[in-house]
Amino acid sequence: MLNDIEQEKLINLTKKLISFKSITPCQAGCMDFIEEYLSNIGFRAIRLDKNETSNLIAIYGDINKPIFAFAGHIDVVPPGEISQWDTDPFILEEKSDKLYGRGIADMKGAVSSFIIACENFLQHYQPQHYCIAILLTSDEEGPATDGTRIMVEYLQQNNIQIQYCILGEPTSVNTLGDTIKIGRRGSLTGHLEIIGQQGHIAYPHLCINPIHKFAPVINELTSVNWDSGNEFFPPSTLQFTNLNSGIGVDNVTPGNLNARFNFRYNNIYTANELQDKIVAILDQYKLKYQISWFNSAKPFITKKGLLSTISIEAINKIMEISPEFKTDGGTSDGRFLINVCNEILELGLNNKYIHQISECIPKHDLFNLANIYYTILTKIF
Repeated sequence: MLNDIEQEKLINLTKKLISFKSITPCQAGCMDFIEEYLSNIGFRAIRLDKNETSNLIAIYGDINKPIFAFAGHIDVVPPGEISQWDTDPFILEEKSDKLYGRGIADMKGAVSSFIIACENFLQHYQPQHYCIAILLTSDEEGPATDGTRIMVEYLQQNNIQIQYCILGEPTSVNTLGDTIKIGRRGSLTGHLEIIGQQGHIAYPHLCINPIHKFAPVINELTSVNWDSGNEFFPPSTLQFTNLNSGIGVDNVTPGNLNARFNFRYNNIYTANELQDKIVAILDQYKLKYQISWFNSAKPFITKKGLLSTISIEAINKIMEISPEFKTDGGTSDGRFLINVCNEILELGLNNKYIHQISECIPKHDLFNLANIYYTILTKIF
């Protein structure tokens, strides 16, 4: 468990990471700092930077042995209107037993926690049967095209498989450790154009108003009960994110309507099956349309094995609670890592204030998360 000196070291490291304005995909020196820090405690660094994205795989021990990995991202979303913050978003500040700063929850706090957990572990133990790896990217909050995906391709090309992986995403809801993510839903986005006929609003018989044509369709699409979910996944949902039509005047009917919508879907469906269902509804209303699709994430679920068991034991030891296994929430880089991991879990800080103004966490959660990670390391090794 962390003593007073180690707690201070954890705070100082977190403060340093928060100070870097690493807004996606710019690492702003944060990855360089972490690379040097890990090198100083015995890790070997592999940089896989691409375009503006920085990627780091840090290895401790023999890469040919089974690998236990921590994974995460050091990029953050923009702070928004800084004048609305209670503190400077890029200076870690403590107020009323809370730590404030952009990325403290999502997820620089977890990154500093697993780095300190590894450092403390290596001061007391030498892993004999496993290798420790840390995987970090600066492109998780953005398009995620040049980040973890690139590291996974490198691992696959070199026939490297990770035995166990913990992704430090903010999974906790009410109490630290109350939720472990064992998978995530898929994300399918549709870009739809309804094609009408522009004309004078006083002569509707000479026009085809795409707004009127689409009104009953959007009502049906948002009323469909796609499924009821299953043991591990919540029901699939569809949400419209944008509707745009018209030329900005009051006497012209629009010629087209553009709509965007997103499915968060479980493993009951494939993306192609959902696309077919949407097209069938559109065709039912005899619309003239064009549609394109972007499937940014497939649903996945990990097998539950030793890592799941040990994580439950560690959370119970530190927090005296038993976590729930869930798959809800947004997408994560777990969708890429699952391709090179035998068992992967997401376990991190509270997600109540992520991406918000004045992002914060309880101070003691930072210490307890490092203790949970440390306990998992001692049990695995």
